[in-house]
Order: sequence, then structure tokens, then C-alpha cells
Amino acid sequence: MSVKLSDYVIDFLRKEGIGCVFEVCGGSITHLLDSLYGRKDIRAISMHHEQAAAFAAEGYARAGENFGVAMATSGPGATNLITGIGSAFFDSIPCLFLTGQVNTYEFKFDRPVRQVGFQETDIVNIVKPIVKEAHLVTEPDKIRYFLERSVHVARSGRPGPVLLDIPMNIQRAMINPKKLKPFSPKPGPVLSLDKTSIQKIVKAVSSSERPVILVGGGIRLAKAEGELLKFLEQTGMPVVCSLMGLDACPHEHPSFVGMIGTYGNRYANLTVANADMILALGTRFDTRQTGTRPYTFARGARIIHVDIDPHEIGNKVKPYASVCADIKSFLDILNKDIKHYDRSGISDWKKTIRLYKTKYPMPVRSSKKHIDPNVLLSRLSDLLPEDAIICVDVGQHQMWSGQSLKIKRHQRFITEGGMASMGSSLSMAIGASFAKPEKDVIVISGDGGFQVNIQELQTIRHHNLPIKIVLLNNNGYGMIRQFQKQYFGGRFQSTVIGYSQPNFGSVVASYKLPVIKVSRYNELDKAFKRFLRERGPIFLEIKIGEDGLVLPKLSVNRPVEDQDPLLPLDELKSNMLVDLLPETIDDKIRKKT
Repeated sequence: MSVKLSDYVIDFLRKEGIGCVFEVCGGSITHLLDSLYGRKDIRAISMHHEQAAAFAAEGYARAGENFGVAMATSGPGATNLITGIGSAFFDSIPCLFLTGQVNTYEFKFDRPVRQVGFQETDIVNIVKPIVKEAHLVTEPDKIRYFLERSVHVARSGRPGPVLLDIPMNIQRAMINPKKLKPFSPKPGPVLSLDKTSIQKIVKAVSSSERPVILVGGGIRLAKAEGELLKFLEQTGMPVVCSLMGLDACPHEHPSFVGMIGTYGNRYANLTVANADMILALGTRFDTRQTGTRPYTFARGARIIHVDIDPHEIGNKVKPYASVCADIKSFLDILNKDIKHYDRSGISDWKKTIRLYKTKYPMPVRSSKKHIDPNVLLSRLSDLLPEDAIICVDVGQHQMWSGQSLKIKRHQRFITEGGMASMGSSLSMAIGASFAKPEKDVIVISGDGGFQVNIQELQTIRHHNLPIKIVLLNNNGYGMIRQFQKQYFGGRFQSTVIGYSQPNFGSVVASYKLPVIKVSRYNELDKAFKRFLRERGPIFLEIKIGEDGLVLPKLSVNRPVEDQDPLLPLDELKSNMLVDLLPETIDDKIRKKT
């Protein structure tokens, strides 16, 4: 029995458990859109910009247990997907991007002309550096092969995006599903650690006096949260996280210390700096974790690096031992081999970490005049539902959130790391809401980023999604303004000079969302209660100071233990169990401050 190829594509997605496809209509995907028409088992979710559709697919994949799907027409539609594709690639999110293309007889292929068909654009070659695979489908009878291959590739190993470009004449072709060639994946690598390697790792972990577990986004990607918690219950070892690993361990767990890095909690950075062993799980040692001189990072520690991507191991930090493996499989083996761990050996170390947290608590109210972002986010965090999905945009508020939100066991913290796109949170929240419709989805954004994809308020309103938006308004691009203050003498080009904003309350109200505005501390609790009581979408704008900074902050060329505002040298020495760097001791900048 013959079926239309576009119908086969949509049937395939449904069989893979996909409930919705995020798209913006266009001429080159009309066959695919028509195949979605009238279906009850899979929906077309019409966004208002292709970038937002890509971010929504990313949010759907991050919040759910499946890959996300976004679809766009040829030319500008396809190129508008690129930022979201890049984000999925850098943060290892499985997504399938479907683009329409001109008929194959209108495609230029190897001819030395710029374009033949209307809106013809070679999206496959454009996106190849930021996808796991990209294919132009030129033969109808290969559609099953490419679909099955694409989904397998997106999910397997280190996950990521795949793109299929499907010309219009291929979309409308009639095919016989029973005669289509399947994709047969080759068996992947099997974790097989020899006894010597296991013994080396177990010995390093068991013999350390100041161990730290560093968790990254790979824990969630590997669905290894349970194995991590089991390891913590067996050992009681302290755990720190990267920004992308913020929800890998519940923050109420007694082992949890905090977030490390450029904008990390000072007590977490001191913990890492003084460790003698770091078990790094699913993290790539980004510069925002290690500082700009990676060799100074945890310089007194044996580092055991476990990651599924062999190219990341040793890329920034040289490990004492390494394992290229799925994190879940590795932890399962480690949990069996470390059952008799002696927790008493690290009791003094844990007392030291508690002292760090006592000396440098967070949040601390820093202003009586303006609402302190760390204080308000900590308070909001206390009130959020136990299973809320928190989608955070990019900017100062992202770092304040990382520093002060207290993520509970069944909550999700979703934000972009590698691409770090302003304007991503609202669209990712839409995807997350469709993946988990029974849950409250919270957006935390800044005024600059909110304007990038503000049009998606219409998508939220159209579907009446239970998305609650918190806007921290400091009247400008605060993170860049902070850089300009520190490195450019306060010349605020394009962050103050040239920047403007609308009356957000009026704009949001025009989309028929309830609006709350707050500018004083004594208004916060009442506003939060109303905000969280609302069953549908709601918008809360909180005015904060324009000169607010993200602190502590690690400046260029300084080691992670030495964040701004710089501690007096004697105080820094008292916190250190490893030797200070010579240049830190002989520090002209510290003497000036």
C-alpha cells in the first residue's frame, strides 16, 4: 500500500513518542504541515519565529525523556533555526530538525551558481559544524533509513542534533513502507574497565582526605541521578556542580556544597581549590569552571575525569585517571566496588567546608534601597512547587539563579550553557510545558533577553500554557554593563547608551496575561503568593537596581579561589590548605584594594 512520504514522516515521529512538532509555516514544508492537519495524536505547535521553534524543541527534549523536533521552511526559515541547533549541539541535547527544500530539479548541487530555486539555501553544508549529522534526502525510498539513522545518532553516545533537509518533490512522493530500507545501527562501545583501572580509581577515591565530586550536565543526560545519590549515600563525599549540572543533585542533600566557577559560590570554589581528589562526572572543564588558566585549577588534586566524549578528556585539565564511558554505567560499577568506604576519614574536611559556608554565606542582602536579586531568588526558590521546571535565560539573572536558587530533588533547572542565547528561556519553557503539561514551568529572564523572543507570549496565550514569567528588570544588558564597568572604564555603549525598553506591563497585558509589578521588598511575598497561585500564565516584573553586580566573580587570570571582591591576603591564606600561587602573594591589585 502506497502512502505519501510526508505522511510517513509524521507517522514515524508519532511512533517514536513525539507528541508535538514546533514550527513556523512556509512554502517548502506545506506537505509536512498538511500531514499534521487534523491529527489528534501529534500536534503542530505554531511558533512565531524559527529560532523560538528550535529553542522549544530543545526545551521539550531537556524536560522530557525524548528528543525534540522543530521544522522550518527553506532559506530564511532554515537559517533562523541555526542558533537553536548550535545550542543543542554544544549542550548535547537530542533534537531532530526538519527543513523543507526546493524541488531537487531546482537545486544547484555542484553547479557554480549562487541559487537556482526560490529560497534555495544549502542548509546541510551550513550547519555541518554544529550537528552530529546533516543529510539532504534526494531519494524517496531512503526516507526510513535516514529517519531511523537520525534518531539513533541524536540519542546515542554524546547526544546532539541531527538535521534532515527534505525537498518538496520528495515530500510529496508516494512510497511503499514495506519496501523501505531500514537503518541497522552498529553495536556501540561496551564499558569494559580492566581490574587495574578500577583498582586505581577506587584507591584514589578511597585514600583521599579531601575528596570532591564535580558533577556536570552529563549526569542528567545519562539519567544517572539515582546512581549519583547512591554513591553519595555510601560515601558522604561533598559534591559541587557546574551551571549545567545544577539540578544533578538536590540542594537539600547534606553532601551538596554549591556551584563552582567564574560566578560560583565562594565556598564552593574554595572547596574545589583545596581538594586532593576530584571525581569529575560528565563535565568538560569549561573556562567558566576553571578560570582562564586551567593549570591553576584544583592544582593539589588528583583529577579523575569520566565523560562519554573521548575528545573532552584531557582537553583542558590533565587527569590523573580517565574513563570514557556512560556515566550511569561507570557509577554502577563504582558503587559496587566502594561499598566499604570509611566516611570518618573525611570528617575534618567536611567541617572545613561548613566553615567556608559559614564565613561566606549566600545570599546576603547587599542593598536597602533596591531589591537584591540573590535574596529575591532565594525567597522565590523556597516557595516554588516541589516539581517545578525552572527555565532561566542568559545574563546576570542566570548567574544569580545559579548562586541562590535551591533546587529540590524533583525540580528541573534548564538553561543554555555553550551557546548561551539571550531570549531562549521563554521558548524553552514552551517546549518544556508541552513535554510536561502537568507541571508548573517558571521562566526567569532579564529585560534585555526578554525582548529577543517576546512574540512567543502569543504562543503561551494561544495554548493557555501554565508558564509563570519572572522578569528582573535592571534597565539594560547588565552582564555586559558589568564587563564595561570593570574593563572599559564605565563606557556603557549599547548597554545604557542606545538601549531602551517598552512598558513591559502594557506589552504583556496586550497578550492578555495577568501582570504584577514589584519594586520594594515589602511587596515581594504578597506578589509571590499571587504569582504562584495563578493556574494559567502570569507575568511578574521586579525592578532591581541598575548598578547591581554579580558577585563573587572571578576575574581574568586569577585562580578559582581568588574571586572579586578580593579577600585580604591573610584571610585568603587562612582558607587555603594548598599553597598559594606566587603571583597571588605578590599581588599589586590586592594591595591597591
